[in-house]
Amino acid sequence: MKSVTKFVKVVTNMGHRKIPESTISRLFVYLREIASLANMNIRTISSGELGERLNLSDAQVRKDLGYFGQFGVSGSGYDTNELKAALEKILGKNKTWNVAVVGVGHLGSALLTYPGFKEHGLNLVAAFDSDARKIGKEISGVTIEAFENMPKAVKNNKVSIGVIAVPAQRAQEVADKFVSAGIKCILNFAPTSLNVPEDVKVKDVDLSRELETLSYFLAGKK
Repeated sequence: MKSVTKFVKVVTNMGHRKIPESTISRLFVYLREIASLANMNIRTISSGELGERLNLSDAQVRKDLGYFGQFGVSGSGYDTNELKAALEKILGKNKTWNVAVVGVGHLGSALLTYPGFKEHGLNLVAAFDSDARKIGKEISGVTIEAFENMPKAVKNNKVSIGVIAVPAQRAQEVADKFVSAGIKCILNFAPTSLNVPEDVKVKDVDLSRELETLSYFLAGKK
């Protein structure tokens, strides 16, 4: 337990240290694998074994985890339960985050009905649209509100993450509203870049671009 205590202490004192996004993405992969091993009552695993299971090198695993401190026992590997707890803390999986969606078209509606978010600690609590025909309708227990009400509702619902699911020409307006309401994390589905303050994190998800990337690989196989 001493190793994980040291690990968590280092994580707590990290502040906003810059970590590569590729490393953060791999941490979620590590967590899923470690959680699976812990559920199978596999108590320990080495960095080499973990890397082999995930098609990663021993060095990559140690480098990724090394950003967050030193833990594990040389010759014995990582305790799966302790590593699971530490990764959950790093990734915020030990908390629940409230989410608001702006734009309740096909994509926004699909997000509201997706049941998997709760499994990952994400609670969709609010939805907004500028179409008067949609205002007042309910999707999966969430009542659609007018876009003008968004800043007040975000604060009242203690929303931490804002999702933009509107056309590109309206995305910046929505982002500005989110920022003014105190939102620090934005998931942007609009195919456009957003201008936000440095302390606001934006994650762009351009579905068209991802599909185009796949078409490139398909074209190369012809």
